[in-house]
Amino acid sequence: MNIFNLGGDAGAAASPASATTCSRKACRADASWQLLWNNPKIHTPDRRKVWLACGEHREWLEDYLQTRGLWKETLRVDGTPPSEGEPASEGAPSSNGGPSFNSAPTSGGNG
Repeated sequence: MNIFNLGGDAGAAASPASATTCSRKACRADASWQLLWNNPKIHTPDRRKVWLACGEHREWLEDYLQTRGLWKETLRVDGTPPSEGEPASEGAPSSNGGPSFNSAPTSGGNG
């Protein structure tokens, strides 16, 4: 008996594709970017948290993190850095004046 699958398929593990959803609030697009960040007030310097971004929201999420001094690096989902001169985003950043993002996977531990 599998206690994690008592509701049938509802308890099935998320597929890899659904695990790479953009972190911007209400966005359900597949992420193509990882934004690595940390909060120096609570994280060790080598700790990296990860937000995922689609092409449309990459610039907005980067700006959000950079404004607060949290952004460290942006990589493609496959872990490679962006090409030299690669556009910051595929579309205009969406801005509604306040922070809004989904929960995204983080790398290790709490905080």
